[in-house]
Amino acid sequence: MSAEEWLYVGMGGRNTIQHVIEGDGTLDAEELRTAVAAASTACPGTRLRRQGRRWVDSGTAPLVHVLPGPFDGQLLDSPALRKPLSPSGPTCEVLLFPGDPVTVVFRACHAVTDARGLLPWAVDVFRVLRGEQPLGAPARWNSDEFLRQLDLPDGLPPIPQGVGKLAWPSPLGQLPRRGRGVLWRRRTVDGSHPAITAKVTTALAAEYGPEGRGQFFVPVDLRRHDATIRSTAWLSQALVLDVAPGDSWEETHRRMLTALSAKEELALRTEPRLLQAPLPVLRLLSAAVDRAAVRKGRFSALGFVTHLGAFALQDFSAAGFRARTLYTLGGTGPGSPPSIEMTESAGHTEITLAWQDGPGVAERAEALLDHVEEALSPRAHRHWAGNDTARALPTDRSVVRLFREQVRRTPDRVALSGPEGTVTYAELSRRADAVAAELARRGAGRGSVVALLAGRSVAGVAGLWGVLRAGACYLPVDAQHPDIRLAGLLADAGAAYCLVERPYEQRDCIPDGCVPLVLDELMAAAADPERSGAAGDDAFEDVEVAPDDLAYLIYTSGSTGRPKGVQIEHRSLQHYVHWATREFGVDAETRLPLLTSPSFDVSGTSVFLPLLAGGEVILLRDEPHHLSLRRLLAESGANTLNLTPSHLDLIGQLDMHPVGFRTIIVIGEQLRVEVAARAQEMFGDGCRIVNEYGPTEATIGCTAYTFRPETDLHRAVVPIGMPADNTQVFLLDAQRRFVAPGEVGEMYLGGAQLARGYRGRPDLDRERFPRLADGTRVYRTGDLARVLPSGGLEFIGRIDNQVKVRGHRVEPAEVAQCLEGHPAAARVVVVARARPGRPGKSLFAYVLAHAEVTPKELTAFAAERLPRYMVPAAIVLVSELPYTVSGKVDEKALPDPFTEEPGAGSPLRAEVAAPVDPVEEAVAQVWARTLGVERCRLDGQADFHRMGGDSLSLLAMVAGVCREVLESGREEAFMAQLATIISEPTLDRVVALSRAAATGDRQPQV
Repeated sequence: MSAEEWLYVGMGGRNTIQHVIEGDGTLDAEELRTAVAAASTACPGTRLRRQGRRWVDSGTAPLVHVLPGPFDGQLLDSPALRKPLSPSGPTCEVLLFPGDPVTVVFRACHAVTDARGLLPWAVDVFRVLRGEQPLGAPARWNSDEFLRQLDLPDGLPPIPQGVGKLAWPSPLGQLPRRGRGVLWRRRTVDGSHPAITAKVTTALAAEYGPEGRGQFFVPVDLRRHDATIRSTAWLSQALVLDVAPGDSWEETHRRMLTALSAKEELALRTEPRLLQAPLPVLRLLSAAVDRAAVRKGRFSALGFVTHLGAFALQDFSAAGFRARTLYTLGGTGPGSPPSIEMTESAGHTEITLAWQDGPGVAERAEALLDHVEEALSPRAHRHWAGNDTARALPTDRSVVRLFREQVRRTPDRVALSGPEGTVTYAELSRRADAVAAELARRGAGRGSVVALLAGRSVAGVAGLWGVLRAGACYLPVDAQHPDIRLAGLLADAGAAYCLVERPYEQRDCIPDGCVPLVLDELMAAAADPERSGAAGDDAFEDVEVAPDDLAYLIYTSGSTGRPKGVQIEHRSLQHYVHWATREFGVDAETRLPLLTSPSFDVSGTSVFLPLLAGGEVILLRDEPHHLSLRRLLAESGANTLNLTPSHLDLIGQLDMHPVGFRTIIVIGEQLRVEVAARAQEMFGDGCRIVNEYGPTEATIGCTAYTFRPETDLHRAVVPIGMPADNTQVFLLDAQRRFVAPGEVGEMYLGGAQLARGYRGRPDLDRERFPRLADGTRVYRTGDLARVLPSGGLEFIGRIDNQVKVRGHRVEPAEVAQCLEGHPAAARVVVVARARPGRPGKSLFAYVLAHAEVTPKELTAFAAERLPRYMVPAAIVLVSELPYTVSGKVDEKALPDPFTEEPGAGSPLRAEVAAPVDPVEEAVAQVWARTLGVERCRLDGQADFHRMGGDSLSLLAMVAGVCREVLESGREEAFMAQLATIISEPTLDRVVALSRAAATGDRQPQV
């Protein structure tokens, strides 16, 4: 034994090292016992017992005790934690508390190990539980033997002055003459905190030290002198750290680093002669020091402060059990001050405080932890007035019941209008009932996923309500997406049925196990009131859904290359509907067009809000373009719009001044002030331009801001405003710490609108839906924002490469993985780049090929598998990929597709011939202006998409051609060929179609 170990033997096991691991799932007690035995064989220091002044390996594995759960991780008052571990008996043990959370406690007598020494054993236990081999900790040296192996300078640093004297008051006040045992208190703080020891000691000295000064013991792991050693032994020494009055934490940190550089932790060694003292003498000595400390109210320092470092919780997880947190419960010795232990994991810092219990100690311990928390995470950073959003729902009825009640109130009111005519609430309800009845007959209900392959049509809306009435969850998919992609989504979701609108029933996109049902056939009888009955007593009896039942499932792009399904519960949808209805002023007079794809969650605003308020949904069958939007604004009677900034920008080019519009809701992308101001002028001062923000994972939208020209024109982008009812926005930095007011941080969303999580992706749930220190579940958006002086939020950008295209999230990694599926592609890098002179970004793919292939072939391959908005605007073949010194692809060094002189393989190289006629020149000028490129770079084979154009800029281009090239009355003929333009967007083709429209020819000549 070393002298330190013998001294703690004399304390009779009074000081115990304890690591607590809390987690979700289950742990089998017998499996845990087996793992403990195997890990203790690899770590024999956990089987030690005392024989005289020596440790011997007993060969007996530590015991596992299963105790009644759940474990109280706040009060930490379990008697099992206070049970001493005698140096003469088993010196290590494991406690298992079943319950929620499952809690495992690794305990060891401090005479045989320290906090760092106990961890290798705990890690090995979980390695065995995972079926892995333990790493082991075979080294048997004590601290004296270990230090002798090191090449240390002769002589030890002098012991700092005053060490060992009972000279410091306790921050926790006086102790009673008879102690009550150890008391622990715990605090969890968000984020990891560099220089945390200096920050904590400086804060404590300023608050509790005499005249603002203090002396602390900072245990230092001696293993730092030999990183190769794996040992469970007690290999730590305390560094004496002094804090002077007025010191900043930076000065304290500098002093501590200087002391560590000089190896000053080696100075405070236990007197070697104590190893010769009999145990009764050591017990008397310990008791005397305790009595003197209590009598004088003075202790050996202001505190012990230990930072054990950061830990990966997967090291303490196993099959069926996922660690949620890890923290340490320290002990206390004779005359010792309070002990503060700190660990970091999963974006949190766990702080525990240990000391002898006594009157008022618990209250003062909480106050001390309050002070430490304030030093690390100021309350002014954690609490923002904008998050005071608590508001009770006006009713607890689900959207299903609310719609049924609306139908009964206004059965003859128009619910839907559009190319198919008008449909009343009663007629829509009968159609929905027909769908619900068939689904119920087939056994679909709560827990079932029903896909919906339909357009912006009566059948699509009726199908949606039918699925909800059956109690199932609807999965809207876009008919414009390739069959391969749709089949993958339906299979991933586990959709039992797919409701298909008749134009799409021949599509080859329904996987095995999913039953197709033709919507038109289901609703045929329901269209006749005499055959189907009224919407009242004879209606389908709706399934009573619970708040935590799934309402819908929406797929978004995945950074791992695989789309991910976002699961939205009825509770979240209820909260959004009530907030948005009030925020946007939706009522029975609202007439709101459905412009976006049903697979885009924004469409929920256009469907749910008006129909639950007695308003009208205007259906637009065709993809929005300048002519259909012009008709919509001038002829449909719409008074509210819900659309993306790109669509609003397109509308702004129509040179119209529609009247009667009350609200324009803009969502999906960053809204530029230029676009908002033009829309305000176009729709008039009486129309509100509302910028809504929200990821799919937070149910459509969760913040909103009304554009104010008088105050916002100096900005570049429109703010995103304040959180919705019962929604919170937290701004955290890269270390998960709250940022100061006005600083930029990543948005973490909390509250009632959060999704349940991702379909079948618990790994992503853990990554994207973490919890804050206070237990608040949040969604990590990846979006950057700051709080403006006016109090609202301003969106700044992204922390990653994710981009928005037509409001849809696109992960370049998913596009790259798709292209790498081509047999000729060896490696693909996809980046988003802005077009010169144009807002927004386009996707460009750089392909390193190992076989002959053309960009056109690769584009066709991607188009068969990805939505149109995810197909790269250009694919560039490269002979090599540039890398940074860190081994990552250097995106800045990739060929620039917008350069004046593109390199070999660039899709933008063009040998431009002289213009053939004025039509070609006029069309080329429209292209050049829309794409932001020089006219000289456009020849007849120039491809609009490969030149950097996306789907919205293509619509802007065709609108420009109609406006500047064609005569009035010829636009309809040209726009009738929109599908041809989309499939073959070359300059020659657009010129030919322009000539044909101008002359009335049916067959354009190219």
